[in-house]
Amino acid sequence: MEIGERPWGTYTVLEENKSYKIKRIEVHPGQRLSLQMHHHRCEHWIVVSGTAEVLSGDREFILNVNESTFIPMGTLHRLANPGRIPLCIIEVQSGEYLGEDDIIRFQDDYNRDDE
Repeated sequence: MEIGERPWGTYTVLEENKSYKIKRIEVHPGQRLSLQMHHHRCEHWIVVSGTAEVLSGDREFILNVNESTFIPMGTLHRLANPGRIPLCIIEVQSGEYLGEDDIIRFQDDYNRDDE
């Protein structure tokens, strides 16, 4: 099982094959991932605890527990935790390529080149 530590929190790969990857993503309170997009995958996010602030294309909205959203391939997006408890989501990626290097960053709070 792959586990990744990031400045914003952690991710755990729960299952993976050539056409999909399932991750558990935990975002610390007050933190957010980079503003990014992917050329080769789309993502479906399901909130399992906490509150998610989502930017997807030109829409910004809040998701609560048991709510979800779909991020189409090529869409600018960002996930943030505006709350006081950890945000936990399940992310289902699908597409022709699911590598971590398919991240094009447009803005990053931590000045990283790669996630």
